[in-house]
Amino acid sequence: MDPPPGKQKSAGRRGHPRLGRAAVLVIFGLYFAVPILASFLFTVDDPVKGFNLSAYSQIFSVAGLWPALQLSLELAAATIAVVYLLLIPAVVAVRLGGPRLRTFVELTCTLPLVVPSIALTAGITSVLRWGSDNMVPGQTTFIQQLLIDIQNPTFPVILLLAYVVMALPLAYRTLDAGMRALDVRTLLEAAQNNGAGRTRAIVTVILPNLRGALLNTAFLTLALVLGEFTVSSILGYVPFAVWIVNGNAAGQGPVTVAVSIVSLVLTWLLLLVLSAGGGRRGAATPANQ
Repeated sequence: MDPPPGKQKSAGRRGHPRLGRAAVLVIFGLYFAVPILASFLFTVDDPVKGFNLSAYSQIFSVAGLWPALQLSLELAAATIAVVYLLLIPAVVAVRLGGPRLRTFVELTCTLPLVVPSIALTAGITSVLRWGSDNMVPGQTTFIQQLLIDIQNPTFPVILLLAYVVMALPLAYRTLDAGMRALDVRTLLEAAQNNGAGRTRAIVTVILPNLRGALLNTAFLTLALVLGEFTVSSILGYVPFAVWIVNGNAAGQGPVTVAVSIVSLVLTWLLLLVLSAGGGRRGAATPANQ
């Protein structure tokens, strides 16, 4: 028996959105997959030997990779720590005690979006140049010595400060979204009714419920630091992204592209692990309640 005409139209309307979503997913999948596939073909296509995986076998022995990667990972870890120290108290304070400050905090954290990285680097360079131009031999002031110390190539604190500023917009949005999803006042009152102080309640009750937002913030900050090129290149440092560009310019294109593909795949795997972990926790929460 055929369904009534109204139900047929309803079923047709339900089918069109599915086709639209599938088309969007295919388009975006091709947008990401085609460049990666082309890069992979570039790394394995040897004009003389044909298909060759030597570019990937050279990853572990190529000069300069591990110092550059180590520097980027150290800067990423320090950037994540500083971003947490700055934003977690600010987001919690705005949510609990100062909603009127929300606009000010939001504008301050999103301001780096309207300042190009090249302009940020120009300002940093001007400050560093001022310190060197006004330096008297044998009479280094505290400020001048501080400007010298933060440029230590072993761990350039000046890059750390720049990365923290650049990470603020994404980190704030992520943490603020996680905080909005919680009934913070109810959680805080419940913890305090059970004998916990305000600080202990925030650390042991609120922050564990922000685990997903904290992980996403760390991942976004890590991706930003690993991929940042402009500031570090102009200031003369060689983290991971600068090493890749320098390797391409030096004729090591296949190897550096292979490193880029491997790092991209590892980053995606990390994102999938974080997403899967967040999904399992979200699915388990109702059962625990």
